[in-house]
Amino acid sequence: MDARILLLPGDGIGPEVVAEAVRVLDAVAGRYGHRFTYRTGLVGGAAIDRYGDPLPGPTRDALRECDAILLGAVGGPRWDHGAVRPEAGLLALRYELGLYANLRPATLFEGLEAASPLRPEVVRGTDFLIVRELTGGLYFGKPKERDGHQAVDTMRYTAAEVERVARVAFRAARGRRRKVHSVDKANVLETSRLWRDVVSQVAEEFPDVALEHLLVDTCAMQLVQKPTTFDVILTENTFGDILSDEAAAVVGSIGLLPSASLGERPPFLYEPVHGSAPDLAGRGVANPLGTILSAALMLRYSFGLAVEAEAVEEAVREVVREGVTTPDLGGRAGTQEVGAAVAERVLRRET
Repeated sequence: MDARILLLPGDGIGPEVVAEAVRVLDAVAGRYGHRFTYRTGLVGGAAIDRYGDPLPGPTRDALRECDAILLGAVGGPRWDHGAVRPEAGLLALRYELGLYANLRPATLFEGLEAASPLRPEVVRGTDFLIVRELTGGLYFGKPKERDGHQAVDTMRYTAAEVERVARVAFRAARGRRRKVHSVDKANVLETSRLWRDVVSQVAEEFPDVALEHLLVDTCAMQLVQKPTTFDVILTENTFGDILSDEAAAVVGSIGLLPSASLGERPPFLYEPVHGSAPDLAGRGVANPLGTILSAALMLRYSFGLAVEAEAVEEAVREVVREGVTTPDLGGRAGTQEVGAAVAERVLRRET
């Protein structure tokens, strides 16, 4: 197949990890007879520096001419006090493309039990998926105001917004272990009461999938007490943002977690969960596996290439088992060394 991929490396370590994902995608293309063409755009702080806009016109134009988007990371302290923050570009990108469902798989890879702060017998076998609503809630609710003495953020959800992301979670659970934990704060928040009611209604369409409601604080506690009990976690925007970072700690490193942001129609967005880590930029030690695994999600969800996606994921599992990892996972390999090791295993994989 032929596919056009828009690369948005962004800031900090973003360009370094995106380069390794491209290396792996090129290996997939060579091994399986595909053709991927790339175009690079600016987003976040890099875009502010050049255009004064975290999602400038040329990047917006490129969105209409691609089949999928691979993003590195945005942000950094040098832009913290400017008139506009780099993260505004990412939020605008998600909103403009209607990317309402963010899928964040969290898996403990064999050989990384010691990287988790939890005991091996507690964390071994952890494999769950967080489905986070991405275009509603506090991050987008209005009014959003601030003066010298107070600030206001508004959490707002419609039943339709909850319904569509809930269906994504239940469909995903059907391909896994058929259990959804819906996470809210229904004992306090009216939006969470709406969330719980709508999710319960959607669950009736999926009688083969078990549903359990959890308060977000209970979920946060159980993620570290018994992470292997979770299959699919469905939650709203802010809670999903926080819980996915906790999930990263559970499985050993935030550098491992990929994500896919999906909407009604392509292009869809793929990015690692980690941030721009400016303290690591340029040192060649950033973990590229989250971005490489995000590229695998792209192969699966945007291009329908399940065999190729599994080849990348198995290659990642192999390099982790063999200890070819960056310092955050206790290894001594550099960013490029890890990317090359994954690509090499993809190239020699039997079809």
